Amino acid sequence: MSNHTPYRQLPAPRRVALVTRAIKSNRDFRAMMVTRMVSRGGGFRPATLLQWPPDKLAREVVRLGAETAEDELNLLNLLYVEFEPEIQAAFLDAAGVAHTNGQMPEDLAPPFATAEVVARAAAVAVEKFGDDGRHYLVTIAKYNGDGWPGLEAVLAGMAPQG
Repeated sequence: MSNHTPYRQLPAPRRVALVTRAIKSNRDFRAMMVTRMVSRGGGFRPATLLQWPPDKLAREVVRLGAETAEDELNLLNLLYVEFEPEIQAAFLDAAGVAHTNGQMPEDLAPPFATAEVVARAAAVAVEKFGDDGRHYLVTIAKYNGDGWPGLEAVLAGMAPQG
């Protein structure tokens, strides 16, 4: 797998769209991004940045790479659980894991399925969603690999789609 994080593997326009949605849906996230950009220097003034439309601010955040590792994880969580839960829901359905619209109950403990079930569920995610499904799998392997035994091996055996 690439040395880049799953978030950084997303094309820049997709990252901009994701950051834009996060800025629109969370005032605290917007304020945090503005503070971070101002702290980097470059002549940005908080009052000016706070007036920018979300898409303009998001483009600048992505251009500067202002997202931290924690931001990346939170943004990917927003992507796959809040904004586009279809992939996670399909994967969890195929794995036989309880969920509500892609959100697993807090009390579930890893591992969530056997390696054989994980392999079948991964195949379903890729079959239904192509590269988006593969990216989802890379994301959960990176951030919650212990919960999905055998997922790294499944990903290593998958040929990239084009």
